[in-house]
Amino acid sequence: MRRADSPLKIERVQMEGPRPDEVLVRLVASGICHTDIGFWQAGAAGAVILGHEGAGIVEYAGSSVRGFRPGDHVVLSYQSCGDCRACQAGRPVQCAQFWEANFGFARPDGSNAFAASGVRGHFFGQSSFATHCLATERNLVKVPKELPLEMLAPLGCGLQTGAGTIMNSLAVGAGSSVAVFGTGSVGLAAIMAARIAGADPIIAVDIRRRRLVLARELGATHSMDGRAVNLRERIATLAGGGIDYGVETTGDAAIERTAIALLNPGGQLALLTGSMGPHHLPGGRKVLSVIQGDAIPQQFIPKMIKLYRGGQFPFDRLVRFYDFRNLNRAIADSIGGRTIKPVLRIGGV
Repeated sequence: MRRADSPLKIERVQMEGPRPDEVLVRLVASGICHTDIGFWQAGAAGAVILGHEGAGIVEYAGSSVRGFRPGDHVVLSYQSCGDCRACQAGRPVQCAQFWEANFGFARPDGSNAFAASGVRGHFFGQSSFATHCLATERNLVKVPKELPLEMLAPLGCGLQTGAGTIMNSLAVGAGSSVAVFGTGSVGLAAIMAARIAGADPIIAVDIRRRRLVLARELGATHSMDGRAVNLRERIATLAGGGIDYGVETTGDAAIERTAIALLNPGGQLALLTGSMGPHHLPGGRKVLSVIQGDAIPQQFIPKMIKLYRGGQFPFDRLVRFYDFRNLNRAIADSIGGRTIKPVLRIGGV
């Protein structure tokens, strides 16, 4: 990315070799997430390499790296420091350096492996819109070689966030009522996870009819148009008065207010857009701002893969593949709602 809202360009750049604690990964694929799109539209980061749902093959592991070696197939997820109290306690999403490690476009020490080319990388510790990237043990997950890397790429962020919110952040139980506002890849992952958890009813809300149809096929028991003037009343009727859990992915202020008003006593609403929260409301209700579904990637990504292989988490139905050179078309299709989860094919195995 050179300028805000201008087409991304594929350029040849110079990257420093991996340090002792780094892993060089040859990328096979990368998902496109709305966080990538948001940074591109804002342009505030300057000249950078975006991408943070990478999957590829280890080409080199530094001398201090343990657990990875050349030839390993890996999925990349978010970065964390590994040294702060939260990381030491097994809560990497609460890392004291989370913002710097993922959105700072630099290594933890502030350096940039792409400085010689006048661009910055290390987005989410990866910058996966590229043929190669540098990562660490903290944001790498080894995956089975018999599964296609291009299919596994989106597990590192969006799908992890949606499913993790249901399974980890909210810990939804059987028989609980759930409403998911917005049925993009994150919302649909939440719906699939709610079905696995045994929630009932599971109510999908969106303004795109085709996505609502897919939501019903993937586990929603009911669906409705988010523009309905009586949306709150209709959801309340379906849920027997209110909802136990809500997942809000749209960032729309009116939808957030509706979701909060629908909470049963003791109910919880997860906001996945960073727009507000966390805070407590009367009756033990809670609004939570959730990051990455409170997931530890090395534990949760294998769990999603297991569910996928068992037919319970068919996220492949959300994916559409694009050649790397068609990156800008993939972004446009995502913005226009024509594609739920675009995945770039960057290189073959």
